Amino acid sequence: MTLRFLIRIAALSAAVLFAPVLQAKEVVTIGIGTQNTTTNTVTGGIVIKELGLLDKYLPKTGRYANIDFRVDWQNFTSGPPVTNGMMANKIQIGMMGDYPLLVNGANGQQSRGNETQLVAVIAYNAFGAGNGVVVNKDSPYYQLADLKGKNVSVPFGSAAHGMLLQAMQARGWSDDFWNLVSQTPEIGTSNLREKKIDGHADFVPFGELLPYRGFARKIFDGAQTGIPTFHGIVVRKDFADKYPEVVVAYIRAMMDADDWVRKNPRLAAEKIAAWTRIEKEVVYIFLGPDGIHTLDPTIKPLLVNSVKTSYGVLQKLGKVKEFNVDAWVNESYLRAAFKQRGLDYDAQKRTLANYDIQGKDPVCGKAVTRPKEAGEIWIEGGDIVPLSSPACTFMGIKKYQDAGKKIAVVYLFDQGLGIKVFADRAFYAVNGIGAKLDVVPFLLKKDAETSAAKSGGTVATYEQVLAKMEK
Repeated sequence: MTLRFLIRIAALSAAVLFAPVLQAKEVVTIGIGTQNTTTNTVTGGIVIKELGLLDKYLPKTGRYANIDFRVDWQNFTSGPPVTNGMMANKIQIGMMGDYPLLVNGANGQQSRGNETQLVAVIAYNAFGAGNGVVVNKDSPYYQLADLKGKNVSVPFGSAAHGMLLQAMQARGWSDDFWNLVSQTPEIGTSNLREKKIDGHADFVPFGELLPYRGFARKIFDGAQTGIPTFHGIVVRKDFADKYPEVVVAYIRAMMDADDWVRKNPRLAAEKIAAWTRIEKEVVYIFLGPDGIHTLDPTIKPLLVNSVKTSYGVLQKLGKVKEFNVDAWVNESYLRAAFKQRGLDYDAQKRTLANYDIQGKDPVCGKAVTRPKEAGEIWIEGGDIVPLSSPACTFMGIKKYQDAGKKIAVVYLFDQGLGIKVFADRAFYAVNGIGAKLDVVPFLLKKDAETSAAKSGGTVATYEQVLAKMEK
């Protein structure tokens, strides 16, 4: 062994001995509770996950340089299990509908160290649309009052449950007006199909999904309550206080997800359908242009007030703990996210605008100027065609069918409730025939009957309207 070799070994040993010890990174797990099949929550969950949007914004410098964030996506079918996970500190960021949100906030305020905060909204409807009551398509029931004394199921603790309780109180009905039982969306769906129950109330997307699948009919929509509904983001306060930049990063990722949907809603619906197994046509009715729900993260006063209204409903029934709604709301993370994007938070907070149906009607040769009177025809395997009116939409249906094209779905707007509906599940007040046909769509049969009585027209189904186009 040469002297030179021994010197080299000694030098290497000294280098190892006196080298600085590399500190292992701290691993911080972020549990995020999602509801992938609840369509109006997807931009807060599955879209962020599948597009890898959160990692783009997670802080990696300064005090975060030695932290390795690992995201634990946990999917649930409703809000209450998300709250359970948050109370157990297994979920730090969660999403749910308005009634589960207020229970989440109340539970947190009553459990010191487990407080939560509402930090953002995912999507909302200013009048309550999204929740609904459906019956079997062969049912003789057409409105909520028809279900008196009948068996009605709903996931207890859900936004739809809250809608039913509010509807009962508003009408002065007693608690035993119907036989109300708790069933998950899956069980309620099965029992409705098999006619084991008379009605099923549920949250997004089941009020639209079950009729779309062909065995149910909606007889009550949350828009009839006039009380806004929304899904929001709650975080554990201790987590947000310790890692505020992470909460801001999450909100920025959600805003990117919203932009992605709006940029190409047809492609977004197709992708979301593949990820969630909720049909693309159902995804689109909620999140497409002028959809049932508006993607907007701002916490608007009417949404906070709706939580207070919901709290009053549950308080009368003794179903909720003491809850300070205003203390639960924290807009600071939203404001930071908007500032980082160069956007005006207060201006967005003031608007209720959705993104609109646009384009030129190729059938009647008119531009779409009144989106809430427009229609859309989704050609199977092709484009979504905008139409300027219900009558032009039916003309378009006939035109495309005569040309041998298969139609995947047709959308119109209920002229009473103002919400997007599946045309083949709607009722119509009609006057005239052929090219002079006047068509007014409604979700509910009783609204079509009222409109037809006023105009001297008749009530027609989708098939009957098409038949009138032939004359």
